Amino acid sequence: MRILFVINPKSGHGGEKNLKNLISDRSKSEGFDYQLIVMSGDDTERISEKLKQYKPDIVAAAGGDGTINLMAGILANTGIPLAIIPQGSANGMAKELHIPAKTENALEILINGKTQEIDLIRINEKICIHLADVGLNARVVKRFENDAKRGLLTYAKHLFGEMFLLKKYVFNITYDGNTIRRKGVSITFANASQYGTGAVINPKGILDDGKFELVIIKPFPRIKLLSITWKMFMNKLHTSDYVEIISCDKAHVMSSRKTTLQVDGEVLGKVKEISIESMHKALTVIVP
Repeated sequence: MRILFVINPKSGHGGEKNLKNLISDRSKSEGFDYQLIVMSGDDTERISEKLKQYKPDIVAAAGGDGTINLMAGILANTGIPLAIIPQGSANGMAKELHIPAKTENALEILINGKTQEIDLIRINEKICIHLADVGLNARVVKRFENDAKRGLLTYAKHLFGEMFLLKKYVFNITYDGNTIRRKGVSITFANASQYGTGAVINPKGILDDGKFELVIIKPFPRIKLLSITWKMFMNKLHTSDYVEIISCDKAHVMSSRKTTLQVDGEVLGKVKEISIESMHKALTVIVP
């Protein structure tokens, strides 16, 4: 068996050397062949070329959600399974797939796990494996991205800061032949169900049903923030009066003004128009 490991050295806490040693040890004990690519910036072409040359049976990505997003785009519709070795600050997709955070255990699943086909979403020609959104959370992610510190407390700090600048939008949404108009502070385009923090934004999320969800957060009084947050962590967001969830396989959203778009933790800039389409079972992943 041939495994290509793609390592993002900027993810995690400088554990690249330890990871390489663990891979080497596991290769000897399990008897698989492997090659390594250490990411350095613009890696798509280099990884794609290595796939053609090496023809791996599995690609293992060690990094955070941005790294997993990159590999999902490269491996979409190739049939080559993607294994995830969580190394980021949030690791939302790894948690969604129940991949353990401990590297040794993630490597164990790489060898002894099973394959599962999951959907991807195409958002304005950008691949999304996990969650994307416009509005409130996307602006929080933008603040978070520019902060040297990571973790839940840092995210909470920026969420609190955005609450005093809460912006409202009017969204014209077309889906499955329907057209609706909604006021909102954000829309999440959800392939998965939860953020890396454990907050469940999409209780209806199923990774292989050929659909994604539009989770519309309507304007709410600031005093309701704690209530909405509590419902997210209790997997009860769908019971909130300020939330509407729509399942579909294709949608088009027009915002009343430009708003920040983030996809899998990467801020893509400000947009007014968003096209979203499900890519049914486009990616094979390795899960416990």
